[in-house]
Amino acid sequence: MKINTENMVSITEANQNFSKVARLVDKNGVVVILKNNVPKYVITEFKEYKDEQTAKNEDIESIATRLISKHRRAFEELAK
Repeated sequence: MKINTENMVSITEANQNFSKVARLVDKNGVVVILKNNVPKYVITEFKEYKDEQTAKNEDIESIATRLISKHRRAFEELAK
């Protein structure tokens, strides 16, 4: 993940001026909040978060499909 330094905000600044953080998210899509000069939190639009969660679920579904296909005979035997 590349982090643009323009998208970085200290936790103190985020606490004091959250509307600035929200504007940065609207403009750039993501903001990294630093705690003790170390990236600690990521703020993104809810849609981006939701899309990421969907992608993770799709990965799980593809793994489940592969495992069921591979072990179908065992699952059928267990279902009896």
